[in-house]
Amino acid sequence: MTEFSTLALIDPLQRGLKEVGYGQMTPVQASSLPAILAGRDVVAQARTGSGKTAAFALGLLSALNATSSKLQGLVLCPTRELADQVSREIRRLARFIPNVKVLTLCGGVPLRPHLASLSHEPNIVVGTPGRILELIQKEALPLKAIRVLVLDEADRMLDMGFADDLRSILEATPTQRQTLLFSATMPQSIREISRELQRDPLDITLHIEPDETTIEQTFFEVEAEQKLAALEALLLQYRPESAVVFCNTREDVRAVAGELAAHDFAVLALHGELDQREREEMLVRFANRSCTVLVASDVAARGLDITDLPMVINFDLATNADTHLHRIGRTGRAGRRGVALSLCLSRESNRAKLIEDCLGEPLQWAKPAFSTDSTPLAAPFVTLAVDAGRQQKLRPGDLLGALTGDAGIPAAAVGKIDVFPTRTYVAVARDWHEKALQRLRAGKIKGRTIRVRRIGS
Repeated sequence: MTEFSTLALIDPLQRGLKEVGYGQMTPVQASSLPAILAGRDVVAQARTGSGKTAAFALGLLSALNATSSKLQGLVLCPTRELADQVSREIRRLARFIPNVKVLTLCGGVPLRPHLASLSHEPNIVVGTPGRILELIQKEALPLKAIRVLVLDEADRMLDMGFADDLRSILEATPTQRQTLLFSATMPQSIREISRELQRDPLDITLHIEPDETTIEQTFFEVEAEQKLAALEALLLQYRPESAVVFCNTREDVRAVAGELAAHDFAVLALHGELDQREREEMLVRFANRSCTVLVASDVAARGLDITDLPMVINFDLATNADTHLHRIGRTGRAGRRGVALSLCLSRESNRAKLIEDCLGEPLQWAKPAFSTDSTPLAAPFVTLAVDAGRQQKLRPGDLLGALTGDAGIPAAAVGKIDVFPTRTYVAVARDWHEKALQRLRAGKIKGRTIRVRRIGS
């Protein structure tokens, strides 16, 4: 492993790396950062959780002239959730560089606040293609000084139909820019856009291989009419604290989630037709353990980064080995043990064989145990939404203080707190959430009465 200290980074960035606990580079960082810091274009295949965000964030911040008030870096992301994650990472690493302004500009919110925030030009903008193009067309987003352009999860942006928007945005940027393209998969469409947009890029392909010591894989051959029952049986048998169930179509996502909900599982369905707030709240609830099972399609799950995910289940077998490895690579991270279960129809044996060839070892097969009297595992937390956030100067400590002080909730009963610009979500232990809701509604937070509501069941 290579240390970040070996890179020619300015002292404030080295301090920022130490502050967030980054010591050794991940493979994608070690492969890409020397070229990025040298100003070269890079096209890299890298999955969520590989460290790609820190790689391009360091490139953006290294190329930045912090004494200039011009917009110099632009990051395009497929979703607001991913854009928020990227912005947070850039701000964390830029902590010791004075006066760096990072602005997040995404659709799904009114345009007027974004226009107002651009009255003072930011140094770096992170946003979704639709909103960025809208601001360009209104001549509100000046791109003439752009030095570095990043396309994050480029394959998903193409899947979502952003190809024309991307080309229009790129035409508005200087031709001498540095272009960094990151993608979880490398289909031909990504290769074509790389050839179109980049100059002699360094091509990095990291094989997505799960850690054999931490991911336990099992395949189950089932008949089509058994699949739902087999899925329920596996969830009851293994009883994971949380699990992502992958389906190949949004119709199956809805159907599977509906069936699980009808059998009292704490389940949510993540698909491409959700609006931004619905998606945001769903991911918050899953990450804070207010929901046990998340049923998702591959496209909808992009940007989902749960550090401690104990189980992945393939309700539908992936159409190719790369997608399968990308799915199961979401579990068993950071040395933790993970379990990956896959349901396989007899007619899908060719797909299983391709996965086996990619893994280089025989697949482990078993039969699901259908006879069980267990009841579904209830989600341990309930999410409360508070209608105030960063714009109202609300901090996690304010909410924690309100709950453990006047409300009398034990600190151990308060889970993850997520603060967004205008909303805050707090997970409260199921046995305490009614009391927490009553006390927060009856009392005040930071001296103000703020609307509080429960999300989900």
